[in-house]
Amino acid sequence: MPTPTDPQREHPSTYFVQDRSNEEEMRRLQIQDQMITSDMGGVLPEQDNPASFHRVLDVACGVGYWLIELAKAYPTMTLLIGVDVSASMVEYAREQAKAEGVSERVEFHTMDALRMLEFPNNYFDLANERVASSFLRTWDWPKFLQELLRVTRPDGTIRLTEVESVPECNSAALSRLFELMAQAFYQSGHTFTPDSSNQIDEIVRLTRQAGLRQIQTRPYIREYRGGTPEGQHFAEDMQMVFRTIAPFVRKWVHVSEDYDVIYQQAVNDMHQPDFVGTGRIHTIWGIK
Repeated sequence: MPTPTDPQREHPSTYFVQDRSNEEEMRRLQIQDQMITSDMGGVLPEQDNPASFHRVLDVACGVGYWLIELAKAYPTMTLLIGVDVSASMVEYAREQAKAEGVSERVEFHTMDALRMLEFPNNYFDLANERVASSFLRTWDWPKFLQELLRVTRPDGTIRLTEVESVPECNSAALSRLFELMAQAFYQSGHTFTPDSSNQIDEIVRLTRQAGLRQIQTRPYIREYRGGTPEGQHFAEDMQMVFRTIAPFVRKWVHVSEDYDVIYQQAVNDMHQPDFVGTGRIHTIWGIK
């Protein structure tokens, strides 16, 4: 297989955090990846025979956590490649792979999935993506799915993990931040409805339209309570995301001057022992 050539200049990004060297966002992505994997019960919990995948592609891999964990869980996987539009994240992921002792099988490359995946046709056994709505607009999905299909071998698997809707919680301040984020994602074209309530249904429809067969979905619902390890991770994730997402939100929706006050109240609420939040994600997968 030809080795992808990392571009000298990065392409413009549609990711909601524009500062690609933002170290806090890299830390947040690692927390988010760990939370999603934990909430789902593993790296490939819905697959009957994960060891049958020998070549794996992870698109928009971020800091590489999922792919590195996959390599550690399944030594029989011979080639695992992650791609991301951010050179900073790719470099960070390479360092993590080396630290975890899997760099001989795990590669990371800078690549823009909205343009082209620089791999041969019919090459991968599994093409994976998690939380693509953070950078895909609704009109990007058809071409994106066609690229995944192109690089996946016949009878190979395409797997998508997406947030079903904005989390629910008993904090009025945090709920307000979720509302603002949902509005910004809708106004910028990242979600199909203002509250992202039918996001999964639309993605399933598009995968069927793209030609995937034997499409299946699996929901995961997780509760986050104040004073628990899960609740702490949730609070850390939300505390960082609503700092880094603030410029994106202000670009797309009217934000009152008391955003910082609401933010501080939300942070305080999440650290209270009676805090409860509920998150929902779905995995969608099908066969080429």
